Amino acid sequence: MKINGIRSDSLSLSFSLSLSLSASKGSTAEGKMGLTFTKLFSRLFAKKEMRILMVGLDAAGKTTILYKLKLGEIVTTIPTIGFNVETVEYKNISFTVWDVGGQDKIRPLWRHYFQNTQGLIFVVDSNDRDRVVEARDELHRMLNEDELRDAVLLVFANKQDLPNAMNAAEITDKLGLHSLRQRHWYIQSTCATSGEGLYEGLDWLSNNIANKA
Repeated sequence: MKINGIRSDSLSLSFSLSLSLSASKGSTAEGKMGLTFTKLFSRLFAKKEMRILMVGLDAAGKTTILYKLKLGEIVTTIPTIGFNVETVEYKNISFTVWDVGGQDKIRPLWRHYFQNTQGLIFVVDSNDRDRVVEARDELHRMLNEDELRDAVLLVFANKQDLPNAMNAAEITDKLGLHSLRQRHWYIQSTCATSGEGLYEGLDWLSNNIANKA
């Protein structure tokens, strides 16, 4: 049969081929779109890894903080000679946290942990007024190290549950934090035993490390 000089079987073949090509193009477009969404999804929800160094004077509460974050409970601690290292999972971030002993004789060893550090947590005993100047000196000495030039700084003003504890504003002043104009820093009031303030600090840390990436 002819339709205006064109055979119907030829028309059928042409029409089928056209539909097939259109479907193929649609599948390719959908495939590309699906791939794009997959990449976006993986970027948003893939676990990020961050290397964090936690230091401070001895008895500031570093190890208590580490295991409160890791285990969600208080553990009995002894002065850290050397270091503890744990992976803390929070939201979609895997923090590798190095807790390094703070006794004066082992503070020179801190520099061995500086390499590749993205975030520095400096823990202060807010109740220890006698040694806050010592804490300030150690902090500024450390921040002058070239290997920490890009690390963001989070200060945990710990032991806020004690009645004579200095508040965050007072510790900011005592540590001279406002002089750190070239450094991203933040101070967070914390109580290691209850966990108060710890995760707020991790939120700030993760957001600011991500912004620098």
